[in-house]
Amino acid sequence: MDDIDPTDRTVRLGKRPHPVPLDPASRSVLQRCLAHRENQHTDNPYVVVTRITKTGRSPASTAYISHVLDPCGIPPRTLRCTRLADLVNVLDPKLVAAALGMEPEGVMIYLADHVDRTPLPDVPTA
Repeated sequence: MDDIDPTDRTVRLGKRPHPVPLDPASRSVLQRCLAHRENQHTDNPYVVVTRITKTGRSPASTAYISHVLDPCGIPPRTLRCTRLADLVNVLDPKLVAAALGMEPEGVMIYLADHVDRTPLPDVPTA
C-alpha cells in the first residue's frame, strides 16, 4: 500500500528503479482492488487481500493470484504479455522498458509484426 502514489498515478514495483506510471486500465483495476480491500477492514499492507491474509500481514499467494483467473481461462503470463504488448504499442517502448526496469530489447519483442495502419499526415513541401 505504501508503494502507491494516487496523486502521480504511479506505483513502485519490487526493486524497479523508478515508479511505474499507471495506464487507465491498470488504474481502474487497482481502484477496484483497493475498494475490495477497504471492505475487508484489514491492516494487511498488501493490495490483494484474501480471507486468509486479511487478518495477517502476509501477501496473497502466487497460487491464489493465478487461480483468480481460472474462470476466464487466462494464465497470468498471457495477461502480462498482453498488457506489455498494449503498453509498448501505445507508448514509447524505451519509456516502458525504463519504467518497468527492463532492458529495451526485452520489450521490443512485443513490437514484432506491429504495423501502424494510420496514414502519415501530408507534409507541405517548400
